[in-house]
Amino acid sequence: MQATTELRPLTSARGIAAWFIVLYHVRLAAAPTLGPDLVAFFARGYLAVDFFFMLSGFVIWLNYADRFREKRMLASLDFLWRRLARIYPLHLVMLCAAMVFVAANWIAGRGLPEGYPLAELPLHLLLLQNWGFTDHLSWNDPAWSISCEFAAYLAFPLLAAMFDWHRTRTSILLMIAAGLIALLFGVMTGAGAANLGSDIVRFGLLRCLTQFALGTLLCALWLRWRIGSRVPLFCAAAVGLGGFIAFLLGASEILTMPVALAGLLLVLALTGEHPRNPLGGKLIHYVGEISYATYMAHFLLFVAFKLAFVTDPHDIGAVGLAAFLLAVLAASVFLYHCVERPAQRWLNRRAPRMAQRDSTISTSAAVN
Repeated sequence: MQATTELRPLTSARGIAAWFIVLYHVRLAAAPTLGPDLVAFFARGYLAVDFFFMLSGFVIWLNYADRFREKRMLASLDFLWRRLARIYPLHLVMLCAAMVFVAANWIAGRGLPEGYPLAELPLHLLLLQNWGFTDHLSWNDPAWSISCEFAAYLAFPLLAAMFDWHRTRTSILLMIAAGLIALLFGVMTGAGAANLGSDIVRFGLLRCLTQFALGTLLCALWLRWRIGSRVPLFCAAAVGLGGFIAFLLGASEILTMPVALAGLLLVLALTGEHPRNPLGGKLIHYVGEISYATYMAHFLLFVAFKLAFVTDPHDIGAVGLAAFLLAVLAASVFLYHCVERPAQRWLNRRAPRMAQRDSTISTSAAVN
């Protein structure tokens, strides 16, 4: 694979999506401050996770697909090591923070708080918590998507070995993409799901695997469309806009929003190398770089914030909302520079040196 510069807008978009999820989780506590329209808007924040899954598939296909075809099993070992180096250290730190919280409550005589079952802790340590072994989210709730991403990482070597999207006709790629969306729609609606955020412990893994695979297809399309005619850009924009309009007109979210998000991702990628792209700025790009820390830290931080500073859980007030968002930003900066990146570098230096690492796009994989 030829070297390519980073698509900075994809990193920036990941940061925006992470904050969308933060506001999704705080919207009810901040309802009097936000107002009903913004509360309704942020109530769809779970859709940012679906965007994460597609973006993850896109970036990982770009970085690793050719290496798997060349190195096979050797590349698989290196890939899995580096993906765990990317996601696991911060996951472990936040899980330890939750354990400290549980221990503090027990020492204070409050007993074990709800939502932190000790029997499920091994599942979280092994990143298996959303593989169908439980019927609820627990501990650090957002980490459910990291568990599903881990499953996608395990499946990716097989996907890359079996399918060469580079050699597949565009019409076939589009049909497979439509099939993945239809599969997700058929299974979820057939089981009675109302939207993509329904019953995460039941459907979360399916959401991840189908949309991760869809992201790999989108990457293959981008690679063949990135240079040349602007027709693919206009088509991607039309598809994305069409999916969103269909959703607004009442069509199923499970069918329309993956279409809309796929179109959005392609538009972002196809315009990503434009020098004046507004998502290429340093500040918004940095927000994207620290977005994994934002995503992993905000939920537990909100639990602690409410216990320490909030008297009315249904109205944290404008000052409380601003203080919490600043606390999330500060925690994201700290965790990114002091935990996430140092741990990743330390582990990568000890990765199996069985295959030479290619020089590829530097945007890291998206996570929920």
